Amino acid sequence: TGTPQLILDVKTYQHNLDVVRSKLPTQLKARLVVKSLASMQLLKLASQKLNTQRFMLFHLPHIAEIMQTFEQADILLGKPMPIRAVELFYQSNGQHDIYIQWLIDDLGRLQQYLELAQRLSIRLNVNIEIDVGLHRGGVQNPQQFVALLKLIQQYPRHLKLSGLMGYDAHVAKLPKIIISPEKSYQQSQQTYQHYKAILQQQFPDLWHEGLCFNGGGSPTFMQHCQQSVCNDLAFGSLLVKPSDFDLDHLSELKCALWIATPVLKVLPYSQLPGLELLNHLPHHYQALFVYGGYWR
Repeated sequence: TGTPQLILDVKTYQHNLDVVRSKLPTQLKARLVVKSLASMQLLKLASQKLNTQRFMLFHLPHIAEIMQTFEQADILLGKPMPIRAVELFYQSNGQHDIYIQWLIDDLGRLQQYLELAQRLSIRLNVNIEIDVGLHRGGVQNPQQFVALLKLIQQYPRHLKLSGLMGYDAHVAKLPKIIISPEKSYQQSQQTYQHYKAILQQQFPDLWHEGLCFNGGGSPTFMQHCQQSVCNDLAFGSLLVKPSDFDLDHLSELKCALWIATPVLKVLPYSQLPGLELLNHLPHHYQALFVYGGYWR
């Protein structure tokens, strides 16, 4: 086309799907992160190969597209949604029977969701975000956690606990001089297990077999497959493996997504303004000007 294109290597994508399917233990259900695989064809392929219709969404308008394509969709929001956005969603989609787990990160937000559920005479599935070490939001101590569970317990007609979500992206990103990935992962798992124990022991009436204990992120996929307190694992990027996910743990997976861009012109070497004297030195590299942008 003469313009930049995203090129997906479908065979490599299918190879990655096969690797992931071979690694996932039966007790760990796959949840596809829609923003990382933002194409319905990619999602359909992954859904079929991994036998899942569980999705994590970060953008409310995507719900309608997922609903239309996947009849059994189980949707978990990956971030807490502003109450006004949730209200507008139900005004537009009130007639649809769809399973959504709304992410709740603190008591104030849960109270907003409760008031909306009361006003609309509906029952909302709420999933509590717990901080397992990333420190980017969610419940940070047992007192906050218990306060949320008490409110859910108090209003069973309008709130139902659907599970917990603990995102552990920090595990693979922390410098090893601070803490090893193995130790960081174990700490995050211990934190998660602690919250599960509080729920089961102090709120047995909220505990049920269908609870979704979501964890993960692509960087910790293999660790969760080996040992995890979760039963629901979110991932997406590892299936196409951009360079940011070129990690030791994911070495069996291959890059499947590429940017192809036209080269507009080629010069014998780079010339720097104000340093024309350098032009007389030997040069080892040509200078290429591409039809491009700042691609990560």
